Amino acid sequence: MDRIAGIINLDHEQDMLDELTYFRCGAAVPFAGRYRMIDFAISNMTNSRIESVAVFARRKYRSLMDHLEQGKAWDLDRKRGGLFILPPDWNDPTDISRGDLQHFHNNIDFINRTLADYIVISGSQHICNIDYQDVLQEHKESGADVTVIYKRVDEMYSEHERAHKLDIDGNNRVTNIHNDRSSHNVYMDMYIIDKEFLYNLIEKCIAHGCSNFFLDGIKGKLPNIHINAYEYHGTHALINSVESYYRNSAKLLNASEHDDLFKEDAPIYTKVKNEAPSNYTQSSHVTNTMVANGCVIEGEVEDSILFRGVKVGEGAVIKNSIIMQRCEIEEGAVLENVILDKDCTISSGKTLIGAPEKPYVLAKRRSM
Repeated sequence: MDRIAGIINLDHEQDMLDELTYFRCGAAVPFAGRYRMIDFAISNMTNSRIESVAVFARRKYRSLMDHLEQGKAWDLDRKRGGLFILPPDWNDPTDISRGDLQHFHNNIDFINRTLADYIVISGSQHICNIDYQDVLQEHKESGADVTVIYKRVDEMYSEHERAHKLDIDGNNRVTNIHNDRSSHNVYMDMYIIDKEFLYNLIEKCIAHGCSNFFLDGIKGKLPNIHINAYEYHGTHALINSVESYYRNSAKLLNASEHDDLFKEDAPIYTKVKNEAPSNYTQSSHVTNTMVANGCVIEGEVEDSILFRGVKVGEGAVIKNSIIMQRCEIEEGAVLENVILDKDCTISSGKTLIGAPEKPYVLAKRRSM
């Protein structure tokens, strides 16, 4: 069986989630009650039998490193292969690379030493549950140099405007990569590439002073290289703004959306934190809400997501909100269309109301 190695490239992901990325990179933002956004990228790889994964990180990666540790949660704490968190280390005085090609150049040993024949390269902003073995099979059958993954999006939102789009011919060959807002073929920042082809392309890009491997080395080589397109059909979310984070989180309250993303045969893994089961008192009233373990709920919660260890006081009302780890909502407080980052406290009787299209966001460790 052909082997695949994985690279999660965070270099070009902008921290555009406002208060949620004040203290962390976007890949480390909590999502769906108990996960981080990067959990989906890593779980997709391990579920696809990828045993060696590198993470290219440049900014605000302390929280990310704390979460990933040695990769045990994803069965990547191995003697051979495993998880490699690769922050900047620009110590080569002969290095002329720029942009994310610095990561590829300075960590070229990861590519050289892996026993894999193919490399999957992914970001963290596209949330999905995909089997890369299916992508590899189509990649080999097509004879392509690169296979990029895309989602045909029926309804366009603001987050899709910044995403790259694909033009595809009748043979699934990519003919153009662009930012046309009218196109519905959204490139998911994921592609599979032959290891030797990747190595040679990196060398050429650096020699020509390029700074963005995908834009210069792949998009810039059209039509001289064969780029195949693989269509992903499952649940998908692109999160590159507070509004997209809020809206796509709310979609998970729909059972079919949730079950398609969190599949029994392809689970999403995360760092284990053992907590007691959540406690619902007689005064509590909870409807259509995702509640993680360790919560104590005495008030009313509706159409919301509560992360681990949240406390909701008696008489408090929470609607259409996302409350992250260890927040405390005291008695009589009212929250609607609100996102609270970790360790926030809302005092008794306080009211916070945002708009559905622009939720009120409170940065971590704040009190009101």
